[in-house]
Amino acid sequence: MENKEELQAEEQVLQQDTDNQTVGTEENTPEVENKEASQLENLSIELAELKDKYIRLYSDFDNFRKRTAKEKLDMIQSASEGVIRDILPVVDDIERAVANAQEGEISEGVTLIFNKLNHALTSKGLKPMDAKGDVFNPDLHEAITQFPSPTEEDKGKVFDVIEKGYYLNDKVIRFAKVVVAN
Repeated sequence: MENKEELQAEEQVLQQDTDNQTVGTEENTPEVENKEASQLENLSIELAELKDKYIRLYSDFDNFRKRTAKEKLDMIQSASEGVIRDILPVVDDIERAVANAQEGEISEGVTLIFNKLNHALTSKGLKPMDAKGDVFNPDLHEAITQFPSPTEEDKGKVFDVIEKGYYLNDKVIRFAKVVVAN
């Protein structure tokens, strides 16, 4: 009999535990759903933040890649700038010698060598600046002196070029030294 009573007592305890679990589940269901909803909301917010971070990082990397490619191209194009800048005074001296030489003073060979040098520099992107008669531009010209203007329409224009200016791939590497009419 004692076993029977013990079994009945155990059944009652198990029944109460089961009832308590069911009752507790029914009461906690809205809380659990709220917790799950808030976790889902937090996860979706975190996902949106991570997507935004990824897009920004990708954009930054793409901009970096484009910028470095452009810088590399610019560096390649202007790599010879220092050498060309050092050669320009020699080119000026040869031009002056050819321009002021008497007939037969400078041999044809020297003229051919000078033309070859000019061709080589031009192929590297060097272009002389044509300044005479242009309006004075401080971004391109360096005014050495001013000269009284012979006419009203010549005011503010380059009257004479003392030293030629040069572009290297559309970048000014030497400003033209000029006389400005005022």
